[in-house]
Amino acid sequence: MGMALESARQGALNGEMPVGAVVAAPDGRVLARAHNAPIALCDPVAHAELLALRAAGQVLGNYRLNGCVLLVTLEPCPMCAAALVHARLAGLVFGAADALAGAVISRAEYLDVSFCNHRIWRMGGVRAEECAALLRDFFAQRRGR
Repeated sequence: MGMALESARQGALNGEMPVGAVVAAPDGRVLARAHNAPIALCDPVAHAELLALRAAGQVLGNYRLNGCVLLVTLEPCPMCAAALVHARLAGLVFGAADALAGAVISRAEYLDVSFCNHRIWRMGGVRAEECAALLRDFFAQRRGR
């Protein structure tokens, strides 16, 4: 989660919402890391999770990330939760819950819907206060401008 937080901080320095993600291989090796970049990339789907999944797929030469785990600073949104299922991740570790758009535990439980053909274990609340503080500080600073 420390690496995901570093990526989130880098995103904030670039003016992006500070969300960072890391994909770890089954052996623990880091395959990819990313931060939100929809502004820089002019891409509404350039969430940290999706960018990290894409990069990990390139490293592995496969769109399926069997056995891999995603670590992300914020609970995934519905779009990202669906991508995790399609990538066939083994697990998800997230920091702060997202009361506005979280699709794992907060607003929806997408990973548990009956029509998903793949199950992902998940663990939330890892360094949650640190992850949430990063977001709070970012938005407080933006409102202060």
